[in-house]
Amino acid sequence: MDNCLSPAGRLLLLQRRHRALDDEITQLSETPWQNQLLLRRLKKEKLMLRDTIERMKSGLIPDMDA
Repeated sequence: MDNCLSPAGRLLLLQRRHRALDDEITQLSETPWQNQLLLRRLKKEKLMLRDTIERMKSGLIPDMDA
């Protein structure tokens, strides 16, 4: 499904997922009986998304070395 999106559309979807993960991590962290393994996995996914978003953003900016 993501393959038919423009790079800007894909970037928007990734940013939304990143925000959703942030909300989920915050909510999980507030409970005293949180699942540490799930929390760690969500944080790792969020970091990978952040890296992907940054790579995509830098790819959308044209080089000015002309």
